[in-house]
Amino acid sequence: MAGGKCLALIAHDQKKDDMAAFARANRDILSRWKIVATGTTGGRVLDAVPDLNVTRLKSGPLGGDQQIGALISTGEVDALIFFVDPLTPMPHDVDVKALMRLAIVYDIPMALNHATAIKLLPTLKA
Repeated sequence: MAGGKCLALIAHDQKKDDMAAFARANRDILSRWKIVATGTTGGRVLDAVPDLNVTRLKSGPLGGDQQIGALISTGEVDALIFFVDPLTPMPHDVDVKALMRLAIVYDIPMALNHATAIKLLPTLKA
């Protein structure tokens, strides 16, 4: 993914509406970024804001979380916003934990809920 800053967006199923609303409310800032997203989340974001530059990867449980993790480890993702649903069991929980671990290891900004994403967004330089 050559050129420009890249932001990863992910949302668990119960948080996808929140992510779509977040994208709609922050379209001006997000429009300055290349965005990678897991499959369904990326589709919901594009439905909400069709003019964003979103590359959809695989669905999280089908490898999308790992694809974003790989992009983090190669320096191609500069920040991660992941709306996590802590109240619903996730069959791919180990992938989610691995993704968070990579964001920590590679020291990229990471927001795991709406409140933190709102605080993080203005600090990101596109």
